[in-house]
Amino acid sequence: MSAFTCDYAGAVPAPSPNFGERAGGRTPDIILLHYTGMETAEGALKWLRAPESQVSCHYFVHEDGRVEQLVREADRAWHAGKSFWKGVVDINSASIGIEIVNAGHPGGLPDFPEKQIDAVVELCLDCGRRWGIAPERVLAHSDVAPIRKVDPGEKFPWERLHSAGVGHWVEPSTIAGGRFFQKGDAGQPVEALQTMLSLYGYAIEIDGIYSEKTEGALAAFQRHFRPARVDGIADFSTIDTLHRLLSALPRLGA
Repeated sequence: MSAFTCDYAGAVPAPSPNFGERAGGRTPDIILLHYTGMETAEGALKWLRAPESQVSCHYFVHEDGRVEQLVREADRAWHAGKSFWKGVVDINSASIGIEIVNAGHPGGLPDFPEKQIDAVVELCLDCGRRWGIAPERVLAHSDVAPIRKVDPGEKFPWERLHSAGVGHWVEPSTIAGGRFFQKGDAGQPVEALQTMLSLYGYAIEIDGIYSEKTEGALAAFQRHFRPARVDGIADFSTIDTLHRLLSALPRLGA
């Protein structure tokens, strides 16, 4: 593992051998956030640097705010796995992967410490400025791999990141009554929902059938943007939040 100079001045090098070239000379236009999902930071860091693991990331953020860089940003780290966003299937070539130390769902979804989130904010701001990454392309692992992945989880403070200038966000609509639909339903309203999810970037077939894949994509959306209830059911709160997020995108206009 060769030493290198960190791209982010706030990081220290901790080289991993698990990387390659970005396909087609692509530069990153996505920041992808993960939690480690392991009992200890030491165990997670060791695994991400072990040749046999075949996984890595660009940055590793400890609970106390320390940041280590495992792979140069110019290189392709192996963190996203099988994934998709807005037509792109090689998310590893398109992204900077950030692993955030947290036991995640296996460990009962502990809170993310203040110092850690402060460090994530500063890191994302720095990467975003240097690469010109749009706010709506700061994503969760669960966004690009619904059903298969659930990190960094519904307790990750996306609203706080947005208030500091990182990511895309609108205040979620209040959960209340109203029309909703769910797995097993079919028809034009389902097709409209699928179209909105697809426009935002999720991998979904627009066929008007509320399948397991549709349920999974909606749950991923809820986990990021309407985390108070993650159930994969298209209630008014979820649909309205999605509509307002789409309306707030620069390319679509308000």
